[in-house]
Amino acid sequence: MSEWQCLLWDVDGTIAETERDGHRVAFNLAFAQAGLDWGWDERRYGKLLHITGGRERLLHFMQGRDDVPRDPVAQEELAARLHQLKNQHYAAVVNEGLIPARPGVLNLIREARAAGVRQGIATTTSRSNVQALLGRLLGADWRSWFEVVVCGEDTQRKKPDPEVYLKALQSLGLEADQAVAIEDSSPGVAAALAAGLQVWWRPSVYFPSLGSDHLASPKVASWAALPPGRCRAARVWSACRTDE
Repeated sequence: MSEWQCLLWDVDGTIAETERDGHRVAFNLAFAQAGLDWGWDERRYGKLLHITGGRERLLHFMQGRDDVPRDPVAQEELAARLHQLKNQHYAAVVNEGLIPARPGVLNLIREARAAGVRQGIATTTSRSNVQALLGRLLGADWRSWFEVVVCGEDTQRKKPDPEVYLKALQSLGLEADQAVAIEDSSPGVAAALAAGLQVWWRPSVYFPSLGSDHLASPKVASWAALPPGRCRAARVWSACRTDE
């Protein structure tokens, strides 16, 4: 087994609790701006999160509704317009400083960088959302912190498909056993495992638990318990699990 060399970060729910207080709020603002009498409360949005991808989530929500166009092309156009509005509102929410990093996250990113551990982003959210959040948390030069940034626009399939992780590994020139994915959700963990990665799992508001099959995997370890390892990433992890 190779030594771990790289941390691959998911974004939404992992780096920050963006879903409940960021994306959900932004969707509702987009609905209002578009003159739609729609509203996603916390419970409904939690259920919708099992549909991966904001545009896909919108299309799923539209199914069977009387207040949307019946033509599939018109539905796609409406979903694309709403998703664009949502991303604009999301960036505004982030820029107001309303979405902090989760405890311990920035410590781990900084210490990994200082120790020479390679890092990448592997998310199927949009590039504009990643730019908004990481620019706020890490500064204007946030991109220099990560060797690779793979986003939703770079993939054909969303998590739980492993495509985003396979693309990140290919760009880094690494085998799956040389990197660790940090994830919060069941779809994200499933994607990482399907790519052959070790996963450090940290539950989030909307994904407080995993399925028994994921929990039973020897490749899944919790944020609170460092798996055995001799790599630089593991040593950095051990030093940085405390709150910020």
